[in-house]
Amino acid sequence: MQQIKIFWWGLMISFLGTLPLGTLNVSITNVSVQDGIMAAWWFALGATIVEVVYVRLALVAMDKVMKRQKVFKAFEWLTVLLLFALSIFSLIAAVQMKGLGAAVPSYAMSPFALGAFLSLIHPLHIPFWFGWSTILINRKILIPSCNNYHAYVGGMAIGSMIGLGLFIYGSQIAISQIKTNQHVINYIIGFILLLTALIQTYRLLPQRVMTRIKA
Repeated sequence: MQQIKIFWWGLMISFLGTLPLGTLNVSITNVSVQDGIMAAWWFALGATIVEVVYVRLALVAMDKVMKRQKVFKAFEWLTVLLLFALSIFSLIAAVQMKGLGAAVPSYAMSPFALGAFLSLIHPLHIPFWFGWSTILINRKILIPSCNNYHAYVGGMAIGSMIGLGLFIYGSQIAISQIKTNQHVINYIIGFILLLTALIQTYRLLPQRVMTRIKA
């Protein structure tokens, strides 16, 4: 009974954490539209496998992992650059009145490798799961043990796949409904990603730099 409860906690946290728009969601939407549903599921599998590894790191090596602040900072800047690139591609495709599938160029790597790579450089996995895992442990919901960790990680994996699946099939439905206005989606995604990138840049810049800019 305890492991079922832990499984559902992992599933729900992962599912809800997958829904906010970001690099993975936009990329899997593009893969689904451009390369098909099967390719998008391979992308989701690659991304989820890497996230599973991150969760295990968060569970068994929290202190050591969280001390690597320079590594996290580098990944955060890399993610910001990807957000800027995706926003530019989306806006260019919108201006040129192209469909959603043309927002991002075809990738040189396989969908599975792409999903794994984007998940690998995503800097929020470990802090996200570190925070939730700490809360669950403090509330005596997640009692440290090998079986409980397996249930937790299993729920997390399924939750991520379900969340990404919504974007896979949602993109197909959206495209079928607005075939003549797909460029509007590019405008929306482009501006959202651009705003997200600017906010992340503001958060990453040292305080002294922001003070000079305001002056």
